[in-house]
Amino acid sequence: MKYIRLNNGVDMPQLGYGVYQVMPNEAERCVTDALSVGYRMVDTAQAYHNEEGVGAAVRKSGIPRSEVFLVSKIWISNYGYERAKASIDESLRRLQSDYIDLMLLHQPFCDYYGAYRALEEAYREGKLRAIGVSNFQPNHYIDLACNVDVVPAVNQVETHVFCQQQKARGYMDELGTRTMSWGPLAEGRNGLFTNPVLEEIGKAHSRSVAQVALRYLTQKGIIIIPKSTHRDRMEQNFSIYDFTLTDEEMARIQSLDLAKSLFFDHNAPETVKMFMEWRNL
Repeated sequence: MKYIRLNNGVDMPQLGYGVYQVMPNEAERCVTDALSVGYRMVDTAQAYHNEEGVGAAVRKSGIPRSEVFLVSKIWISNYGYERAKASIDESLRRLQSDYIDLMLLHQPFCDYYGAYRALEEAYREGKLRAIGVSNFQPNHYIDLACNVDVVPAVNQVETHVFCQQQKARGYMDELGTRTMSWGPLAEGRNGLFTNPVLEEIGKAHSRSVAQVALRYLTQKGIIIIPKSTHRDRMEQNFSIYDFTLTDEEMARIQSLDLAKSLFFDHNAPETVKMFMEWRNL
């Protein structure tokens, strides 16, 4: 397992297991399988409604808590200082832990300044080992990072071979914020699993398209959290550190970048309206 050192000195596994869209009644089983495969980082969120399953799996696994890196996110309905502060304690309760390794603000909408102040306070109290944001575009990110005491350690954004966030990463690198990918396989959009470039490179290494796409991101220094409910695919996604893409292969994959989202534009008014309707998920 490779670790990424965050801007506060905390070491975070580069490869983790994501539980987005994992049903609450399936979360414990899936996380148990992931931990048995070897994953030591699990990414969840208040809006996923499966923190309890994640916490139960970690507690029952017998693995020391210090060896499992837990990530969660505050949902926008809990933004504002007081609500965010209370929600952190509630996430700790659901995860059955005295601390969370990394806590993020899930979206760049509503009172994220108040919520971030609550993150900073919990960080100083030792409830959170690191703090950051998610889905913050360069304008949101720069605005926040330049006006807080604790610069975000991580920004979790849509990142895959078709949306590589090259420009955004430049801004984050300036302040030492690490890029964490959600949707590292683009949920199969834009024909990712049948892409001829990825298929050809995969054949050269006797690897799947998914493994090539994930290995590309890790060689770029990006943190990834591929999700699957099937143990065999968990194992495949985990087995990406025993081969290396050549410079020429990396360049070919970089050329696949469309430099735009395959899901939604966080700067578009329609997207903001959509999240306002989703506030009470």
